[in-house]
Amino acid sequence: MKDIIFEGESTTTEFKRKFTTPEKIAKEISALANTKGGYLIFGVDDDGSIYGVDNEKGEIDYIEEACAFYLDPPVEAEIEIIEINWKDIVVVTIPEGKKKPHKVINTEDSNAYIRVGEQSVIASREMVKVMEGMNPDAKSLKLSIGKNEKRLLEYLNIHPKVTVMDFSRLCNISKRRASQLIVRLVRAGVLQIHQDSTTDYFTLIPDDKPL
Repeated sequence: MKDIIFEGESTTTEFKRKFTTPEKIAKEISALANTKGGYLIFGVDDDGSIYGVDNEKGEIDYIEEACAFYLDPPVEAEIEIIEINWKDIVVVTIPEGKKKPHKVINTEDSNAYIRVGEQSVIASREMVKVMEGMNPDAKSLKLSIGKNEKRLLEYLNIHPKVTVMDFSRLCNISKRRASQLIVRLVRAGVLQIHQDSTTDYFTLIPDDKPL
């Protein structure tokens, strides 16, 4: 755990110096579960300084409440109290979700989150659709390559990446239609989705041979 803290925040690690509300805790758990899983560590500042926590029992109750009642589907996390430098920290180990997306549910928020670098950001519509399509109980995908898909693949043989808006303009189709087609190509393993803090972009899967 000292090594993990020394390496700092990342796609799989989030520090919190103090506990917040169950809703905010659920946001971080959602992001980690929807990405690769990882650690949510309380009692550690953003720079890795260890401050410890004061009321472990009450704070663990907050975490359990967030996992069970503020996430849909719920997340089963492992909670441990670990002593480092004579201070107690709370480590929440979050597995990668098997039924993504895990959405935050409360009166103000019904979004799914993902990790982008050291940040938890709202998952885009396309990212949510991709996660839903990758679930084991999702409907099987039937993919056909039409003129729009062919034009997109030709575009990506020249350009390194494309956005939904780029695709919409390229083929003169609605943004909604462009989104549906591009998500199907991601689900089929032809394209890869990338999300930063502002938008999505899509690239060809390495070594993929466009049809």
